[in-house]
Amino acid sequence: MQYMATDTPTTAAPSEDAIRDALATVNDPEIHRPITELGMVKSVDIAADGAVSVAVYLTVSGCPMRETITSNVRDAVAGVEGVTSVAVELDVMSDEQRKELATALRGGTAEREVPFAQPGSLTRVYAVASGKGGVGKSSVTVNLAAAMAADGLKVGVVDADIYGHSVPRMLGAEGRPTQVENMIMPPAANGVKVISIGMFTPGNAPVVWRGPMLHRALQQFLADVYWGDLDVLLLDLPPGTGDIAISVAQLVPNAEILVVTTPQQAAAEVAERAGSIAVQTHQKIVGVVENMAGLELPSGEIVDVFGTGGGERVAEGLTKTTGTQVPVLGSIPIDVRLREGGDEGRPVVLTDPDSGAGAAIRAIAGKLGGRQRGLSGMSLGITPRNKF
Repeated sequence: MQYMATDTPTTAAPSEDAIRDALATVNDPEIHRPITELGMVKSVDIAADGAVSVAVYLTVSGCPMRETITSNVRDAVAGVEGVTSVAVELDVMSDEQRKELATALRGGTAEREVPFAQPGSLTRVYAVASGKGGVGKSSVTVNLAAAMAADGLKVGVVDADIYGHSVPRMLGAEGRPTQVENMIMPPAANGVKVISIGMFTPGNAPVVWRGPMLHRALQQFLADVYWGDLDVLLLDLPPGTGDIAISVAQLVPNAEILVVTTPQQAAAEVAERAGSIAVQTHQKIVGVVENMAGLELPSGEIVDVFGTGGGERVAEGLTKTTGTQVPVLGSIPIDVRLREGGDEGRPVVLTDPDSGAGAAIRAIAGKLGGRQRGLSGMSLGITPRNKF
């Protein structure tokens, strides 16, 4: 019997190593690390005709990024030479797998700790404070974060103003946190990771808590949220010197205080009072930001709606109180685009970077983002040696 030769494919089927190399380029959208590194690739099957089937573990069954992960896996594998088709199957991690993932993300330790308070942390932490409400502290925080992220830094924001939370709206963060075991994956907007109590409360419901609950919430935001390797963390504090300010000093003692004031004399006096808490908490004041410094009219005339000199007065007062030089980092003019951007979730530093407010905030962000952390409090890995 004579056998006829069958046609053979012109391109060989891809190897499993090639497929896994392609999968290594796919990052989990929330954790921002390769799915291969996170143990999310369940299996890879390759048929002789180049058809590839990939099974992927989701961290939780209701993962909001399931479609994104599916699409990214399909696109990455389809680009491998020899692949004729791609099928993606989704599964869900077991409780044990989630525990292993959470432990791995915490650096091999299962217990919770505030990573930014550890001696080896290189994250610069700024606690944005004000003496009273209405000075634009949250607007400054959000725009500083967006400006630093636009400059290529990895930035996170904790909305620590539990009662008056507003950061998600101002930053345009509409996503919801995802929980993996006891670890929370924060949503991101405009390149900034953010967490807020407003993401856990229904609608516009008020938060009615006493001090211990506030402390616990802040502790969870710092220890239970997976922030990854941040360059800068900003904490938007509530006005005044209450429970949250004290908790920040306890949980992140290396946090530096950034004081926001307006030029108004009354606001400056209260802002100085808020900054003076650094004497009791042994924290450093990184500087003062003067917001609402002046309004430019169409004619070019500057109207000092809230007066002048508030920033300088606060800086001088805090310099005397703390015994260290406290600088004025910048003055931000009144700009309707700053308010509009906050309402729309579009920071002015991104939509109008060259506007008066946008340029002023970007300049301040450049000063804060470019600072290097000193060696104080850091482990140098040096062991004393007796020379005798």
